[in-house]
Amino acid sequence: MTRKIDHVGIMVKDINASIRFYTEVAGLKVKERSEHAGGLEVAFLGYGLEDETVIEMIQGLKDQLPSEGKIHHVAFSVDNIEDEWNRIKQLGVAFINEEIASMPSGIRYFFIYGPEEEWIEFFQKA
Repeated sequence: MTRKIDHVGIMVKDINASIRFYTEVAGLKVKERSEHAGGLEVAFLGYGLEDETVIEMIQGLKDQLPSEGKIHHVAFSVDNIEDEWNRIKQLGVAFINEEIASMPSGIRYFFIYGPEEEWIEFFQKA
């Protein structure tokens, strides 16, 4: 069962500049930052509140970013990733992932396409 909107992913060209902006201007704090294979780097920013919705900065996903529409995905936190995978499969929705993926932190996730081909992530925290 879906619990809440967990985060919104924003594609950025310079993750350090984006982190600096969001921390200095919006008062956010870096909650987690990590590098992944292929030059992908992500950082999660929030106000430090428990169970808050956060912003995920994503650098290295694409070389050419549009001047608008940089929102990459909206993420929904779920209690059981396998149950959500099976439930959504029954709906005939187009999946981006061929299987449930895992991050080094133990988070498990998958993406589907929304009606405008936006990416929607379902994930389960470790």
